[in-house]
Amino acid sequence: MSQDPRADDRAEPVLSIDEIRERAYDLWDRNHRPEGYELEFWLMAERELMAERKSKLEPGAAADGRPMR
Repeated sequence: MSQDPRADDRAEPVLSIDEIRERAYDLWDRNHRPEGYELEFWLMAERELMAERKSKLEPGAAADGRPMR
């Protein structure tokens, strides 16, 4: 019998396409709007947002998402 993946405590945080799009646009804009790098900025935005979400979900994380010392 297989486990329900939704029951996993370590499930990946869900990101919306709009969140990724906004972050990718911001990254692209801050990097002087180069042409031909859409995928790179999209993937960078997705990685950043996932890292931020995961850090907020870690036990012992502060309210602002930073790990407590």
